[in-house]
Amino acid sequence: MDKDKVKFRTSIGGQALMEGVLMRGVDKEAIVVRKPDGELERKVEPLKALRLKYPVLGWPFIRGTVNFIESMVHGVRALTYSASFLPDEEVEEPGKLDKWLNEHLGGEKGEKAIIGISVFLGLLLAVGLFFLLPTVIAGLFAGFVKSRILRNLIEGVIRIAIFLAYIILASRMKEIKRVWMYHGAEHKTIFCYEKGRELTVENAREQPRLHPRCGTSFLFIVMIVSILVTSLVSWSGVWVRLLLRIALLPVIMGISYELIRYAGGHDNILTVILSAPGKALQLVTTAEPDDDMLEVAIESLKLVLPDKEGTDRW
Repeated sequence: MDKDKVKFRTSIGGQALMEGVLMRGVDKEAIVVRKPDGELERKVEPLKALRLKYPVLGWPFIRGTVNFIESMVHGVRALTYSASFLPDEEVEEPGKLDKWLNEHLGGEKGEKAIIGISVFLGLLLAVGLFFLLPTVIAGLFAGFVKSRILRNLIEGVIRIAIFLAYIILASRMKEIKRVWMYHGAEHKTIFCYEKGRELTVENAREQPRLHPRCGTSFLFIVMIVSILVTSLVSWSGVWVRLLLRIALLPVIMGISYELIRYAGGHDNILTVILSAPGKALQLVTTAEPDDDMLEVAIESLKLVLPDKEGTDRW
């Protein structure tokens, strides 16, 4: 194993699913799910990234927001697909809206509509819970905290506290604990590939489960960057502040993505500092996987490896 392969960083990324793993490569994505009978279900599709059609969406500081929304769309679709293989007793009955969409729009159109609505509601929840709610709570301090900078810092602390509480509470769910294990399997498999090791369960098991380019790290950096950005621009009045937070989201996400991208591609004191909070949070959002989970992650990664070596370099 030569020195160059040890330092190889791939642009391939993944996501843990319900009893499965999604991997996104340069030009295709793969979903591998462990079915109740123990067999693996594989699904490979060409990657239709917007930046390939509209190059401007791949520019620095623009690509962060675009990649986040695309990841949400692909992630919700992959989660829906993986959940379809769960035993019937573990699957919730479709809601009235789901049934109406399927009846009136048909299977594929109905599915796209459901995914679109799910992404929209997910974004709405994230913005409301992690950005607007902290702004409203911080506004309660306006009567006795006159400094706008200090109020912004209080708002940032509240935002991080809500985010951490959300992650910790979610971790107590049995289903989420298994997702965290698949999350660990995804990281270990990518590390194994980046080190040039043969993609086997034995080699993957030896790898660390905390990865600097994890989506969890990105979300935590978003929280930190939001404190800095909103501290620079502020007006009094709750409604103006709420609108300002929404308007600044693309800026915050754009800066955060470039920071996590830099941290993932370099090794220095700055990247150690940038990666530290996200890695600490991954102690909660990842867990040691079993061999079956590593097998799923390895199979998913193999399905998206580029035909031409090196084209997936970070």
